[in-house]
Amino acid sequence: MRTSDMIVAFSKFIENPITKFELKKLLEREENGKTKLENYLLAYSEGREVRSIHYKLLKKVLEKGLETFIGGGKERLREALKDPHFRKGLASVVRGLAYFGVRKPFTSGAPFLIVWDVTYACNLRCKHCYANAGKPLRDELTTEEALKVVDTLGEAGVAALAFSGGEPLVRKDIFKLIDRAKDYEMYVAIATNGTLLTKENVKKLKEHGLDFIQISLDGTKDTHEVFRGIPGIYERTVEGIKNAVESGITTCISMTATKLNYKDVPKVMDLAEELGVNYFMLYNFIPTGRGTFEIDLTAEEREELLEMLWKKLNDESTKVSFLSTAPYYARIALQHKKYYLATHFYNARLEGRLTALADFIGGCGAGRFYMALKPNGDMQPCVFFPLKLGSIKEFKNGDEFLEFWRTNEVLEKLRDKDKLEVCGDCNYKYVCGGCRARAYAYFKDYLAPDPGCIIVHSMFKKKKEELGIFEVSNDKIPLTSNCFYIRGDGDGKDRAEHR
Repeated sequence: MRTSDMIVAFSKFIENPITKFELKKLLEREENGKTKLENYLLAYSEGREVRSIHYKLLKKVLEKGLETFIGGGKERLREALKDPHFRKGLASVVRGLAYFGVRKPFTSGAPFLIVWDVTYACNLRCKHCYANAGKPLRDELTTEEALKVVDTLGEAGVAALAFSGGEPLVRKDIFKLIDRAKDYEMYVAIATNGTLLTKENVKKLKEHGLDFIQISLDGTKDTHEVFRGIPGIYERTVEGIKNAVESGITTCISMTATKLNYKDVPKVMDLAEELGVNYFMLYNFIPTGRGTFEIDLTAEEREELLEMLWKKLNDESTKVSFLSTAPYYARIALQHKKYYLATHFYNARLEGRLTALADFIGGCGAGRFYMALKPNGDMQPCVFFPLKLGSIKEFKNGDEFLEFWRTNEVLEKLRDKDKLEVCGDCNYKYVCGGCRARAYAYFKDYLAPDPGCIIVHSMFKKKKEELGIFEVSNDKIPLTSNCFYIRGDGDGKDRAEHR
């Protein structure tokens, strides 16, 4: 049977009202405080049978899903489920099937990842900082409040928690927060500028169970120090990277590409290989916080960088996995018709299933499998997306947070790629859909097109030529941003707006 036919059959099975009703029964909590789903996944991993109709249903869902989306035997799945992080992630998938069904793209039943800016205090003053960090907010969460937030996320089944900032290592209770997250078997990460990653601190992070360290490096020595605002900081950052690699904690170098440093990207990629890190993450620049429109790349420059990143990923001699937060990276992978589906978190090798599965996996994750928190507990779709959705302090427990995740109006709109303006008509809307934070930054409309995409740029360029618009000047937004938005007002006439 073709993969597409298998997906249709699996969708019909999941969308059956009886199946969805019974799947929701798996989300009921048992005496140990965990859901039936969590307990049954553990039993399945251990090869134990459970006398329950819901356990049989779960086995059927797992095995049908395995056959449809991944391939491979039951033993491979059973072995993978022995990893508590994998179990939490899969539990979120099953929860998503119960509440959202087989959507394109898929929405998890709880966020796979929460990125939490635990403080805006920082020892650097980076030119492009999305948080405009430096001094802490007056209303940042106390230790007691922050631990309660971790409890809420843990009870909700969040699989991964990334502490960011600001500089998270400036926060004195960071190790307590890591410990509490590990109590819930979360995958715990830290995003840091690297200057505080002394051997002593890295050793302590490992002892507390940290799984992942992401360290920002914005270019070669001169470029990095101009970006960071402090002479001599480059050596401290590189030393921090070396200490992280030496510790055995999974290590990632991250770099945000702008007009100020994009020519340094190949050199930093080479350094990532030289230092032996596990990942290199190229961040998609969003003009927010201290990041100004003037330093944004053109669509052509961004496309060139992502093509270069893709070539590196497919270099069989490299041991580094090259990732990007740019949703168009997945589109580039599909255009090359290779086996990798490039996403923000993982470069999935899908063999012949690539095209059929890409629509479920790819695209901007804001509101689908990812959300962000500010230091005071305010919730946002993404750290680069300054739109307050509410406060996590409002929730008494994880179930209340999950109700918010399922029903929030903004999150639901972000999940529906068919309703995106311009991007919603693109063949790659499910695998890409544009960056919603960039759309919001440029147009104050998160359903608007992303001007950083080469396809959108080409459409705008053609439309401007049709309208006879060739030059526009604006003191705040440069022409290189291609920030034209063609919108109809229901009268059959297109209008060009420059916001």
